[in-house]
Amino acid sequence: MASHRSDRLNEDIMRELCAIIRTLKDPRISPLLSVVRVEVTNDLSYATCYVSCIEGFEKAQESVKGLRSAAGFIRRELGSALKLRKVPEPRFIADDSIERSAHINKMLIDVRPEGGYREDDEDEDEE
Repeated sequence: MASHRSDRLNEDIMRELCAIIRTLKDPRISPLLSVVRVEVTNDLSYATCYVSCIEGFEKAQESVKGLRSAAGFIRRELGSALKLRKVPEPRFIADDSIERSAHINKMLIDVRPEGGYREDDEDEDEE
């Protein structure tokens, strides 16, 4: 499969998956859950979906359990939304990328010197 076609399919599945997850009513699935990345195999058999949660990695793992139980419903909804001949089976994996990026951002804010450049300073210079 061409690289640009698989990239487009990954993005399409990620977009539709975000919309489908918002409609699920399972209490295990966090409302702050984000789909970070989707990778579809070359033969379109499986779609590996990496999900992350702002509330932490443990909450993302709990949400994955809820998503796995709703995998059949999600696959059916993906098929009706994307009009694919073969709809990949979703596999969900918890990812801690949002939590990690928030931690890095906090460390950068702590390291910044008080007299350093801030975005607010730029607005004051223009006046």
